[in-house]
Amino acid sequence: MRKQYFGREDMEYITAHPGMEDAIYNVLHTTIETIYPKYYPKEVAHFFCRHHSKAHILDGIASGNMGVLTDGDSIVGTGCYDCNHITGLYVLPHYQNRGCGTQIMDCLEAEIIKKHRVAVLDASLPAVFLYEHRGYQTVGHGIYELDHDVKLVYEIMEKRLG
Repeated sequence: MRKQYFGREDMEYITAHPGMEDAIYNVLHTTIETIYPKYYPKEVAHFFCRHHSKAHILDGIASGNMGVLTDGDSIVGTGCYDCNHITGLYVLPHYQNRGCGTQIMDCLEAEIIKKHRVAVLDASLPAVFLYEHRGYQTVGHGIYELDHDVKLVYEIMEKRLG
């Protein structure tokens, strides 16, 4: 399905497929390396980059629950879910604050509501305001212990759909 983006018809959100893993890897790593150091110690950015390996991306593609936002022939964002848990949302820094994250979230929530009434996600510090704006509420806090006494702190959020 074609999606419009501020009157442009060249942006659409589609299901990811094999062959896209390099472009998705670029979106994930560029976004993490650019945005996360503004909010977290460098160890956190390194953790997320290691987590989002090509093997992990291929698993997401194989699940059928990973999608990409394209601008013409370029992949500019990606989203993924598992059951009712949104497991990732990344948009290249140049495309942030232009509605791309909202467009991806609309698509993820549309899939989740087919089987679930509540969407859950773990929000990084830079994304909390986006999710609050969409009606998500913090229901808990998570802490993940990394090397060198570094802690990854995040919000556990949920939203009733429909």
